[in-house]
Amino acid sequence: MFGYSQEALGAESDRLHQALRHAGWTPSECGLIAPLTLRIRDLARQQRAVILGHSYQTPDILFGVADYRGDSLGLSRIARDCDADTIVFCGVRFMGETAKVLSPTKRVLLPNPDAGCSLSEAITGEDVRRLRRMHPDATFVCYVNTSAEVKAACDVCCTSANALAIVEAAPTDHVVFLPDTFMARNLAAMTTKRITGFDGRCIVHETFSAEALAAWRERVPGLRILVHTESPPEVVAAADLAGGTGDMVDYVRRSPDTSFMLVTECGLADRMRVEYPDKSFVGTCALCPHMKRIDLRRVLQVLEAPRPEQIVQIPPEVQAGAAAAIERMFEWTARGQDASRPHSNAGEVHRSSNP
Repeated sequence: MFGYSQEALGAESDRLHQALRHAGWTPSECGLIAPLTLRIRDLARQQRAVILGHSYQTPDILFGVADYRGDSLGLSRIARDCDADTIVFCGVRFMGETAKVLSPTKRVLLPNPDAGCSLSEAITGEDVRRLRRMHPDATFVCYVNTSAEVKAACDVCCTSANALAIVEAAPTDHVVFLPDTFMARNLAAMTTKRITGFDGRCIVHETFSAEALAAWRERVPGLRILVHTESPPEVVAAADLAGGTGDMVDYVRRSPDTSFMLVTECGLADRMRVEYPDKSFVGTCALCPHMKRIDLRRVLQVLEAPRPEQIVQIPPEVQAGAAAAIERMFEWTARGQDASRPHSNAGEVHRSSNP
């Protein structure tokens, strides 16, 4: 396929298996995708394209073709700072939009523009404007899992890692936090400010329960449970760590413990099994149907002949407003006070060792 020699295909299959074996891939399975990964990487080099893979993507994307893997904001900052003409974002639509906001002069491609997000789709810019009329005294903070239109309608953006710092830095005592209802409740328990939430929910993180976590603690002695703050408050309260994807990765990297349960999308555990094969990842996770809409054939197609809907375009007025909300986040994070733990506004990224 694609005219590659057996020697080249064999070397690519071996490269893939060195990483993907830790995620359960066999040599024959790696051989099947080797022509695709070779072709994708060749096209990316020819087009001066950088491929970004969110941690919830499948291992063949993360370790087969992605130049960087990490969380949405960290990858968007890579898109802004890298020397590339084209960004291929293997993630959902709001992530591609965020990358375009931070990289307005670069071409940003989404392999599957239908890949959405239950949080992002829970709220519109018109919802924000309506809420502003109801709460004129509040600072409006939107989670990064929102469309560019919603970011442009808010005062400041935040991530799961710096949300508390942003709330504390807000110039008002009343904060409207959008759109995640559970994250708003979790923040309200950590601040004296009044938090007004919204009814958005992540279809992955709303499924977890404190009872399930307790059962796994009994089954696995010494288990460390890491929970995303998009989860219900009772789940967060039962965790050893509550934070974002980057917080979980950092905890695993630094911890001397060897058994972990990552209470988030299953892709992160797959990634951690590859990067930390000496550690054990057990227990509950949930698949995001939107993240799993990306596959190697779609990545190949978007590099060969992108359709108009796969090229991210943002109206200039939305672009300016969303960029202001994101840049304000970087400014406010340093001002926010949090006695419980340090925050980062950089996002989590790991560079691939792909040749």
